[in-house]
Amino acid sequence: MRKDRKKIRTLFFISFAFCFFLLTSLPVSAEEKYTFDISETEKKPYSFGGHAEFRPVLFGLDRDTSLYKLRFYNRDEGSAIEELNAKLQLEGSLEKGIARVFIRMNMDYKLSYLGEDHEAAIYEGFLSLKPSSSLTIDMGKKILKWGKGYAWNPAAFVDRPKDPEDTELSLEGFIVASADYIKSFNSHLKTVSFTPVVIPVYENVNDDFGKLNNLNFAGKLYFLLFDTDIDLIALAGDSKTARFGADFSRNITTSFEVHGEFAFINDYKKKFIDSNGNIFEKEYDAKSYLIGARYLTQKDTTYILEYYHNGTGFTAEEMRDYFSFIDKGYNTYLLSGSDALLKKALNITEGNYGKANSMRDYLYLRVSQKEPFDILYFTPSITSIFNMNDNSFSISPELLYTGITNIELRLKASFIYGERLSEYGEKQNDYRIEFLIRYYFGI
Repeated sequence: MRKDRKKIRTLFFISFAFCFFLLTSLPVSAEEKYTFDISETEKKPYSFGGHAEFRPVLFGLDRDTSLYKLRFYNRDEGSAIEELNAKLQLEGSLEKGIARVFIRMNMDYKLSYLGEDHEAAIYEGFLSLKPSSSLTIDMGKKILKWGKGYAWNPAAFVDRPKDPEDTELSLEGFIVASADYIKSFNSHLKTVSFTPVVIPVYENVNDDFGKLNNLNFAGKLYFLLFDTDIDLIALAGDSKTARFGADFSRNITTSFEVHGEFAFINDYKKKFIDSNGNIFEKEYDAKSYLIGARYLTQKDTTYILEYYHNGTGFTAEEMRDYFSFIDKGYNTYLLSGSDALLKKALNITEGNYGKANSMRDYLYLRVSQKEPFDILYFTPSITSIFNMNDNSFSISPELLYTGITNIELRLKASFIYGERLSEYGEKQNDYRIEFLIRYYFGI
């Protein structure tokens, strides 16, 4: 184990030193060059591309927190752990007549204190048929991208949830059959479209969507009314309880946009635990909503602000009970050597308390500045997520540089603050620092 940790640490510091050298050796300004190739304007029947990335990460651990005790109770990892990540994403399409085939595949590699882990998965792969300009039919694995929020999408019933800490992260789709029918008008109602979706859930087919051996049906009705984008969304079937939603987006001015979402989930079942380890289940109709705005100043500063109410989330008291039970389990382990209570806490954490932003009310703020001080291709930004229920929060500064052809460099740090028994105050990490090198390619 010590040899593995030493190997990881050596590779990590070599990687970070290389990343730091790249960042500090970048030019602070450059002249833009424009070329024109008439072949670039010709539509090709095929495409192939993707990106490769390398991402070393350093986690600063907080030994006093509940989640540190839950995950590291039987091992000593010191004050920090290193992690090396690599990814290769490939995507391609082929178009012939009314048919188009698209596929996107991800291959991930991770080297951490747990050892080596690698995984390959098809994130999207579907056949698209377009018999007319107003009708498109898709069959296969697909990301639907419903909802208007930047950090959260409570009404995206047929998509996996975003990571609010990295909203651009690629998501895996579900296997569906869907259609899009679009109709345009010359009036205040400019466009109407309807998107029906069928979601099968069987063994090895969307088996993480909900209860197995069921067909589920979703639909989205879109309007462009008075220059406002409006969606009405529904999901029905036996894999999940029925749910209904709506969203909107409108540009008040060319630089100021507002958006929102609402979701109603019928008979939602929430499982929670008290400080003594008793597990309860509560059934109720959950209502979630989001309201947000995006503003671009004349100096190219972008502000994104969102308020999110998570009707399926835990209250501050429920989270305190959960953390208190972990502490109780850890004390029992120290006294008796039995980890039964900690394993019980771990079981209820997965897919439940362990979800990102699993409490009730949050504020999201992101501020980014394009090319400050005339440094071309350079965009610094800062993002914060504030838990309004317990006053804990994270803050993440970021530096992005895209001045090298086909290469993206990103240095990002995240720091968390909060009292004990609060969401961010009980996370296993005090901070996280990562450097991303991404290379894009394609034909």
